[in-house]
Amino acid sequence: MSVIWVLGFLFFALVGHRVEASQCSSPHEQGIFQFRQEEQPYRTGFHFQTSENWMNDPNGPMYYKGVYHLFYQYNPYSAEFGNITWGHSISYNLIDWFHLDIALHPNEHYDINGCWSGSITFLPGQKPAILYTGIDTENRQVQNLAIPKNLSDPFLREWVKSPHNPIMVPPNGIEPDDFRDPTTAWQGPDGLWRVIIGSQIDGHGMAILYTSKDLVNWTKAETPLHSSSETSMWECPDFFPVSSNSTDGVDNFDQGEFNKYVLKTSLFFSKHDYYILGKYTTKTDTFLVENSDFTESVSDLRLDYGKFYASKTFYDSAKKRRVVWAWVNESDSISDDIMKGWAGLQSFPRSVFLSKSGRQLVQWPIKEIEELRTGEVDLQRKGLEGGSVFEISGITASQADVEVSFDVSNLEEAELMDPSWVDPQLLCSEKDATIRGKIGPFGLLVLASEDLTEQTAVFFRIFRNRSTDKYVVLMCSDQSRSSMREGLDKTTYGAFVDIDPRHEKITLRSLIDHSIVESFGGEGRTCITARVYPGQAIYKEAHLYAFNNGSVSVEIQKLNAWSMNTAQIVPMKETRRSPTVTQNKCSHDFEYSNKTTWE
Repeated sequence: MSVIWVLGFLFFALVGHRVEASQCSSPHEQGIFQFRQEEQPYRTGFHFQTSENWMNDPNGPMYYKGVYHLFYQYNPYSAEFGNITWGHSISYNLIDWFHLDIALHPNEHYDINGCWSGSITFLPGQKPAILYTGIDTENRQVQNLAIPKNLSDPFLREWVKSPHNPIMVPPNGIEPDDFRDPTTAWQGPDGLWRVIIGSQIDGHGMAILYTSKDLVNWTKAETPLHSSSETSMWECPDFFPVSSNSTDGVDNFDQGEFNKYVLKTSLFFSKHDYYILGKYTTKTDTFLVENSDFTESVSDLRLDYGKFYASKTFYDSAKKRRVVWAWVNESDSISDDIMKGWAGLQSFPRSVFLSKSGRQLVQWPIKEIEELRTGEVDLQRKGLEGGSVFEISGITASQADVEVSFDVSNLEEAELMDPSWVDPQLLCSEKDATIRGKIGPFGLLVLASEDLTEQTAVFFRIFRNRSTDKYVVLMCSDQSRSSMREGLDKTTYGAFVDIDPRHEKITLRSLIDHSIVESFGGEGRTCITARVYPGQAIYKEAHLYAFNNGSVSVEIQKLNAWSMNTAQIVPMKETRRSPTVTQNKCSHDFEYSNKTTWE
């Protein structure tokens, strides 16, 4: 039976019959999913997560022979960090997923204490290779290489580690535990491969640059690609081009004259993902920063101003876009995670591109999410007087996609911006959703109980800068009343939105999925992700409201909301027999050729 037939069958099973796909799981796995529905109110409906145990960083997302792959840091034995392997799942639409067997186990001297984060690089002929960090017998962080055992297998279920591992070890002056997370490699005009590794020296973060002819023998550059004396340890770096004149994605090999480059780093101590924009010259391997550099302060650009860490992008050649994932960790306790039996989500995949102004990145949920929408509510020209709350009924509020645009006509009544208000997160904490202002707070109350004792408020305030006579838009995600439970992280998040309300509507989109709320302000210019654990506002008891707690009236120009169907994220079971399909059983077989070997 051909591979094409198998691909078509799996696509049909996942997308055409989402419910039936679960019939391919074992009785134990079916029990997990039933347990989820009845006793797991915080498991998500359309965000990627494992059936059980711990998951953190996304690793090596890619598109290969018609199949999307996602690898991730995974502990197969516990809901706590440890015993780290590379989990592996595949999809045809980035929504529905099959869990495959673990791709990389810690079973060699160079990775015996963990197969940590890394990336996928495509070699000539579209041959994928994994570069990853291993924790060796001496607890050093070293870089390793693995390639698929069978390139004809579109699922890439078996990987072979290089006999040359480790291919990079901590250089002189670098602590053995400060050398990790290789990026996707790129090739310069001289034919050499480049890769950067996250590190620090004397407490200053840096991206160490290496070059190679063959991905096996690497030479450290004399200077890092970039460093900052204002930051500490860099981990999970990402380096990729974005187009200055198109929202289309750009391949890592494309070094066109209209491209800018993004250098992203995850800062270990602050646990946030920051990025800078600049120009990269391949001949000299120099990266010149535009505007501001990393400072690890409130002025830095961030991909997301909430829970969003260790992000990884990939170029989707099928849709000509760049897609970003990130780990969204829990906000409850380790004991809670052990009781749940799982920990960690992946953000919903987002398209990422340069804003029209060229000053920042824009992120937006990939279009495939619309396949899950059902039961639309359409509301237009609804006034919100000061102090009003309006319920948006007719959808499943615990699993929803909401888009709303607000019209504010009396901007001249905005509060004056105090020059000391430079920290938006602090400002959102001090002026939470209960503090009445002039223009704002207004927005949405999500995962709210009927009596509003539990609510997560996602809202805006508008201020006027006296010195510039311009308006400042503040976006907040207030988790302080998200649950009546104690012992939870209920941090309030905030950021300024780069829009001018005199010429643009104030827009908000929120993806609501039981215990995660991803919000996109200003059409994706500001993103905030939150984890919440309501005790009352779960399943059918969750409500959605629009509100205005300012003294100035605002208008909902347009609101569209949808209930969201549940994605199918299930284990794949297979036998080594010919492919057969029966009413209650699924089995798959694949013939392999083009086996790869190390020379």
